[in-house]
Amino acid sequence: MLIYIARRVLAVAPVLFGVTLAVFSMLFLVPGDPVKIMLAEFVTTPEQIARMRAQLHLDEPVLQQYGRFVGNALRGDLGTSIRSRRPVTQEIGDNLASTAQLALASMAVAVALGIPLGLIAALVRNSWLDVASMGVALLGVPATGGGDFLHLVLPAVTLGAIASAIIARLTRSSMLEVLGQDYVRTARAKGLAGWSVVLRHALKNALIPVLTIFGLQFGNLLAGTVIVETVFSRPGLGRLIVGGILAKDFPLVQGTVLFVATVYVLINVIVDVAYAVADPRIRLG
Repeated sequence: MLIYIARRVLAVAPVLFGVTLAVFSMLFLVPGDPVKIMLAEFVTTPEQIARMRAQLHLDEPVLQQYGRFVGNALRGDLGTSIRSRRPVTQEIGDNLASTAQLALASMAVAVALGIPLGLIAALVRNSWLDVASMGVALLGVPATGGGDFLHLVLPAVTLGAIASAIIARLTRSSMLEVLGQDYVRTARAKGLAGWSVVLRHALKNALIPVLTIFGLQFGNLLAGTVIVETVFSRPGLGRLIVGGILAKDFPLVQGTVLFVATVYVLINVIVDVAYAVADPRIRLG
């Protein structure tokens, strides 16, 4: 187990390297000069623009800028936002709680909707209720201010409905497989109550495969916050990234994306380890 965890943690490095390289490359393909955007409201001379570009190291070759960013990131320094002139880590810290709150609430909605829908669909397979449950799940597709609970409900439901569709379908297929196992038929033959067999024996084992997609869905929820936070004018990392892209704020976008990618891959490592612990039949090498 420890060897597996060490291997997965080491595998995080090339993934994050690829993410930073891709983001860095795409930002340079976006038209516009971040210095000119930042100074758009002021009357400036070419000399002043050139001086500002030098201060921000934007006059350096692209590979040198990327090397500087990677080197600083390895020391925990994600740079300084061009737009606000604040450390990127501080910008992330100010917006992290809002995004985490939205992602966790959305996951709670996804689990609360997805597992019951999948369970009901499996128990009444091929009935009208099964069709209705899966129909609701199939409708869980993306819909094209504030931080209190009431302002959280609609964004959380919007994101959670997407993930609940996938969780419901996987729960249904997993339950159907488990219900056909010998130990479930034996429990029923012994006269155990139907719901007791389902909840105490079948559901517990059926949820183990569902656990594997939690990490992936949490990552999808983080990605979804980019759209949802912008549409609902809600503060958070997603809206921070969008603002950084529009302003061509290279350090802000690179640092925030790197942080989100790190959280995503670490959550997937944790989910994989939890899966192995939940199912002793799994052997991780």
